[in-house]
Amino acid sequence: EGIARVAERLNREFTSAVVITVVPGGILVTADLVRLLTFDIEMDYISCPHTPGVRDNASPIVYHQNMSIAGRDVIVVDDALESGGTMKRLVAHLEAYQPASLAVATLFVKPGRVAIPVRQYYGFEMDSDELLVGFGLPWRDQLRNLPYVARLNADGV
Repeated sequence: EGIARVAERLNREFTSAVVITVVPGGILVTADLVRLLTFDIEMDYISCPHTPGVRDNASPIVYHQNMSIAGRDVIVVDDALESGGTMKRLVAHLEAYQPASLAVATLFVKPGRVAIPVRQYYGFEMDSDELLVGFGLPWRDQLRNLPYVARLNADGV
């Protein structure tokens, strides 16, 4: 339902784009999303290891630029915008490659996130900053493969 909502909005606004997946978290969302897109896409990936909810992530960004994004519309896909700190860094990094536009597409956004100065498309806006797991969202590098999304309980399971 949330991914379909994102795809519907993207289909209204884009005629072609480079979809850049944030790995590993965005892999499952991207897989479902791109099958619903009706415009031409090319795909690439970017990575920046982080701890969910940490705003000051200083991990190195890994982006091989397998294709030029200069002058092209780019959609960065991830599972969720939690604090938003890592996504803000990724967007700033990609801006150096001079795309025509940058947008972010995620399944979830959380209320405590930082401002990111690009268009954002999301399936659900959470009413709290609780930790979610499943469908690409990890807890201590586990539970990504759950076929559903759940809130992590106080015991961490």
